[in-house]
Amino acid sequence: MMAADNNKTALLVIDMQNDFVLSDGSMRVDGGLAIVPNVIKAVDVARHRGYLVTWVVREHDPSGRDVELFRRHLYGNGKPKPTSKGSKGAELVDGLVIKEEDYKVVKTRFSAFFATPLHSVLQGAGIDSLVIVGVQTPNCIRQTVFDAVELDYKSVTVIVDATAAATPDVHADHASTYTFVDEVRRHSSY
Repeated sequence: MMAADNNKTALLVIDMQNDFVLSDGSMRVDGGLAIVPNVIKAVDVARHRGYLVTWVVREHDPSGRDVELFRRHLYGNGKPKPTSKGSKGAELVDGLVIKEEDYKVVKTRFSAFFATPLHSVLQGAGIDSLVIVGVQTPNCIRQTVFDAVELDYKSVTVIVDATAAATPDVHADHASTYTFVDEVRRHSSY
């Protein structure tokens, strides 16, 4: 069950960027565009409830020197250079806006916690419960959920119709593995 104390809950919005969501995105997640309305609604609900809205985005050096080895081939001359700092592809999709009271964390790996200040910021804010939305279920969502559980967050909730993967089957298969998560919810029950 989600925490009753809204000041102890954060919404993590993961990788809702043009390169991952738009149909012409260089790292397109096929289900990404369909969840944008539900992610917008989740952000609105979180703000109304007083949750800390946390934007987790990928931004890479255009040279690719901070990219995983298996993706470095995408950063050579004439290559797409996904989510490069300052690029249109690294921007949030239309309809999602970072407000002054929100927090933004930049990551270079799947997990929102890996080599970022996220855990320290959340601890400092007294956050012990997380609600997670965004893309992509088998990679960044899953790794962030696993790390949140390992870091002893009291409650971890995944909104399944505000998360997506390359196909509905991949999404369903991976969402069903979150048996250790406090809750896996449909947006309507959020």
